[in-house]
Amino acid sequence: MSKPSPARHRTTNWSSYNASLRQPGSLLIWVDKNMTWRAPRDGRLGRPAVFSDAAIQFCLSIKILFKSPLRQTSGMVASLLKLAGLDWPVPDLTTLCRRQKTLAVQVPYRRANGPLNLLVDSTGIKFLGDGEWQARKHGGQRRRQWRKVHLAMDPATSDIRAVEFTPSRDGDSPVLPDLLSQIPESELIGTVTADGAYDTRRCHKAIIERDAVPIIPIRKNGQLWKDDCPTARARNDTLRATRYYGRHSGSAGLDTMFAAGSRRGCAA
Repeated sequence: MSKPSPARHRTTNWSSYNASLRQPGSLLIWVDKNMTWRAPRDGRLGRPAVFSDAAIQFCLSIKILFKSPLRQTSGMVASLLKLAGLDWPVPDLTTLCRRQKTLAVQVPYRRANGPLNLLVDSTGIKFLGDGEWQARKHGGQRRRQWRKVHLAMDPATSDIRAVEFTPSRDGDSPVLPDLLSQIPESELIGTVTADGAYDTRRCHKAIIERDAVPIIPIRKNGQLWKDDCPTARARNDTLRATRYYGRHSGSAGLDTMFAAGSRRGCAA
C-alpha cells in the first residue's frame, strides 16, 4: 500500500507569512532605569564593590542568553546600555569572573493569595562527562561528575522559590533549613510537603520555626522520637496514626499533623 502524499497548504497572505517568520528574530531587552547598578556602601573595611548584585546578575543573564564568553558579554552589555541611553559603567572580565562565584542569585517569583505552600525535593544534574547515548554505546568516562539541585516550588504559581546546589554525596535533609531561609520572614508559609528523606528532627524543627505544617511521610522503618517537645509529639502522633490506619488509607495522618496547629520546635 502506497504512502499517502502529505497535504499541501497554499500561502495566500505573503505579507503576514513573512512577518511571522521575521518575528522570532526580533530582539527586545528592557532595562529598568531605576535598577540599583552601583553597589551601596556597606561600611566594611577594604575596597568597596563597584557593582551591585543586580548588575552582575543582569550581565550573567545576558551571557547565558546568548551563550557568549565573559569578554563578549561585557561588550554586549555596554552596547545595550548605550542604546538605552544609560551612562553606566560596565563590569570587566575579572569582575564578572570573580563575582559570579559568590553571587546570591535573586529568583523572580509571583506571590499567590494566602499562605505559601511549598513542595520540596531534589534532583541531579551532570555537568561533566559524555552524553547518555555515547556512554551507553562506548562506555562512560571515569570522571563523570554530578551535582544535586534542591528545589522548593510553589504549586499555585509553579515558580521556584528557593534553590541550593550541593555535591551529589550530600543528603537532602540538611539543606531544607537553607531553602526555608530564602523565603522572606514576612511571608507566611502554610505547609511544607516533602518525601521521607526529610523525616528528621532538623527538618521538622526548621518547618515549625516558620509556623508551618510539615507534610512528610514517616519512613517505613521510622521509630517514635523522644517525646520532649511539640515537634516530636506531633510527629509521633502521625506515626501512630500511620501504623493504625495504614500508609495508604485516607488522610488520618495528615489530619493529625494539621491538628497540631502553630507549634515551636525542639533542639536538633
